[in-house]
Amino acid sequence: MQWKGRRGSSNVEDRRGRGGGGLLAGGGIGGIIMLLIFMFMGGDPGTMLNNMGGVGTDPAAPYVETEEEKELAEFVSVVLADTEDVWTEVFRQHGMVYEKPTLVLYTNSVQSACGTQGSAVGPFYCPGDQKLYIDLSFYKELQQKFQAPGDFAMAYVIAHEVGHHVQTLLGTTEKVMPLRQRMSEEEFNKYLVRFELQADYYAGVWAHHAKGMDLLEEGDLEEALTAASAVGDDTIQQRARGYVVPESFTHGTSEQRKNWFYRGYQSGNLQDGDTFNSWDL
Repeated sequence: MQWKGRRGSSNVEDRRGRGGGGLLAGGGIGGIIMLLIFMFMGGDPGTMLNNMGGVGTDPAAPYVETEEEKELAEFVSVVLADTEDVWTEVFRQHGMVYEKPTLVLYTNSVQSACGTQGSAVGPFYCPGDQKLYIDLSFYKELQQKFQAPGDFAMAYVIAHEVGHHVQTLLGTTEKVMPLRQRMSEEEFNKYLVRFELQADYYAGVWAHHAKGMDLLEEGDLEEALTAASAVGDDTIQQRARGYVVPESFTHGTSEQRKNWFYRGYQSGNLQDGDTFNSWDL
């Protein structure tokens, strides 16, 4: 991806080196978002809880970033700026105003409106404060654990979380999340899958416009598709358990995630991203 030397976003909050505090108990949308993040990463619940409980660093000590971290921080800032440009224009075309989210950089754990989260949950979006959260160490995990290398693989992850912000602005999140209280977990999971696939579609919409701005390089699309496939429920469960449980899927299969990202990439508009009424997932 062509990113060096380009504008970074001013909506980046650097909390690296600060502790996130203790675990906040609670349910509702905060608990649901925690579940979404956990399932996205395919992690162990015990590991997630351990990492959420009071893990931090000395808040008085200044954080010293490595050269690699500095470059990654610059990269995610540029990608965020690109999403701002794209979604501002897309919303304008539909007579709407795009409210830019804030991206929070952190290490180990962080306090959000969705509670205190540990880095084990991976990148996440919290609708309560309309912020994206990312520990830059995830980049290595994406490369090594998920075997999805490349800068555009990381760009896809950021664009997916921004896709959740788009859903919040459009009112989709507000409609979907309360359904959890009115139906069984298995039934609600079906809505979560469509919810996540729509975020993948929106990530593809961003990629479509990024290509139109000549920002993509050879191989970038393949990197994003590899990342989308690597975080499919079936792939994650097969790797973690040795078998899959389709009724527990919350994000969609690898094929579905690749498919909806690619649909957004081909289309570039909001109209074709209605995963909730699509019979062809």
